[in-house]
This record gives sequence, C-alpha cells and structure tokens, in this order.
Amino acid sequence: MRIIRGKRAGFCMGVALALKKLDQAIKRYRDYKKIYTFGPIIHNPQVINLYREKGVIPTENISIIQPGDVVIIRAHGVPVQEYKKIEDRRAHIIDATCPKVKKAQKLIEDYSKDATLLLFGEKDHPEVKGLLSHAQGKGLVFSSINELMSVELDKNQRYFLASQTTQDREEFSKIVEFLLREFGKNFPILDTICDATRLRQQEAIDIAKKSDIVIVIGGYNSGNTRRLAQVVQGVGRVYYHIETLRDLPKEVLKGAETIGITAGASTPDYLIDEVEHAILDLSN
Repeated sequence: MRIIRGKRAGFCMGVALALKKLDQAIKRYRDYKKIYTFGPIIHNPQVINLYREKGVIPTENISIIQPGDVVIIRAHGVPVQEYKKIEDRRAHIIDATCPKVKKAQKLIEDYSKDATLLLFGEKDHPEVKGLLSHAQGKGLVFSSINELMSVELDKNQRYFLASQTTQDREEFSKIVEFLLREFGKNFPILDTICDATRLRQQEAIDIAKKSDIVIVIGGYNSGNTRRLAQVVQGVGRVYYHIETLRDLPKEVLKGAETIGITAGASTPDYLIDEVEHAILDLSN
C-alpha cells in the first residue's frame, strides 16, 4: 500500500498566527483575567477542546464580557458591529483575524463606497458575515454560479465581485467569466481567494488523480475542508471526509493500492499523523 500525503495539508499561515496569538495571551493573562475567543478561534473541534482545557472560553454572547476581560477575535474575523460592541464592553481585544481576511475586508470597504458587493461564499459562515459588514450595508451573497445566474442583476447599477478567502478557485473563474460577459471587461474583480487555499486545492486534485481513495481530514464545520472534499469528488475519486482517526473507514481501505491524504487549513499535524500511521498499520 502506498500513501501520498499532501505537503500543504494542515495549518495555514492565518490559523498558525491566530493560535500563536492565543498562546501568547494564555501565557500572559491566564492567571488573573478571563480569556474568551469570540466564536471558535478556528474551525476544528479538537483544537477548541484543547484550549478549553487551558481555560479559554469560546463565546458569541457579548453580554457576558466584563471590563478588562481578554477577547481574542477569531481567525475568520467578526462583523464591524460586533467588534464595536466588544470595544464598548471595555474588553482587552487581541485581533487574530487572518491577514488575508483583513485585506479582503479593507478592499470590500473601499470598493463599496461606489458599488454594490457580489460576494461568492457561504452566507452563514462567520468570515462571510464579517466581509459583508464592510460593504456599507450593500451586498448579495451567493454560493455558486448557478445561484448568481438565477438573480436578475440591474444592468444600470454598479457592482463588484469578491470572494470568501477559502472558496473554490475553479467556480470563481466561472463566475468571473459570466460577469465579464454580462457587464463588460471593465467589471471590477477583487481576487480575494487566498493563495494557500488555491495551492491546497490544486494539490488535492493532483493527489486524487494518483490515488484510489482520498482521505480528507478536518472539522465537519470547516468550509475549506469541505471544499477540499468537493475538488476531490470533482476528479471522480472515492473520498472520505473524516474529523479524527475514529472516523477512518479501515475496512474499505484494505484493498486500496494508493491512498491519498489531504487536510484542511485548521487541522493540526497530530491528527494527520494519527491517520497516516493507522493506514500504514493496515498494510503490515
């Protein structure tokens, strides 16, 4: 049995940076201040539970925050209005928003002064809610080109396109082609998909083409992990999206010659290692 493990599997820069800031806050404040993350700092339940054991409290209930409490803003960012409410509670805020998300927020804020946002993303995702809050209250969220094409856009209105940073690059390209065709070559396109996301998705495609089965590891609530599963499915390979080793379908894997492994941007190395070692054991 051969295993192909993605070199880009696991924490991205934004996730690593957010957790570094959280670790620093724990070291500095744990003994005399409450430490909250506003929402889960990243989308991985196992990581969140590890930090709970260290006394970190994930919450989206701003009313429980007291003056002087430490609040770490999650890697996905938060809506402008919620950030302001946390400030009004006189909390000590540590902003762990991914720099790529911060850049997207700023671009959307600038372009929204003169046009309406068309945002490619999951409307209930925390990053999308944050991005939308920077759009001067003007924005349309859609999750696919088909959903966008079903909307009657006013040709006399000015629009611009942006994307959730972890969205599917191939689908985004189709959306760009459609909008340029409909509105002309000068339609404003903000390419806000993170390069790490694009490269991870391309690597997953390459791995899938060489594998009989692909294991995609990451939180079931992780949007970027779900999209890795989607791009693998697009290649036509059998895949399993699992969260931890306990979800690994060992019996199914025994007959496979080549198994690919990829993982979402919020998946810690130890979870990937556990899965890889368990698959190796099957061949012994």
